[in-house]
Amino acid sequence: MLSSRKKSCYFKRNHIHEIDYKDTKLLNKFINDQGKIIPRRVTGTSMKMHRKLVNAIKRLNNKNVKLNVRKKIYHTY
Repeated sequence: MLSSRKKSCYFKRNHIHEIDYKDTKLLNKFINDQGKIIPRRVTGTSMKMHRKLVNAIKRLNNKNVKLNVRKKIYHTY
């Protein structure tokens, strides 16, 4: 039987109450290598903060600011 620890909200642990869409360093933590938003069941963020996070990422995408997406480079030899 695998025991998993309870995930805690990143924003509550670090006492972050508002998410600014201009803070790309913070938003990059919640985006995978394909540029998709990581779901809250994986990150452990609360529902309230995840909604704010999603709105901030979508607002950033509407402003045409590109996030640093970590792309994997596959070589074919």
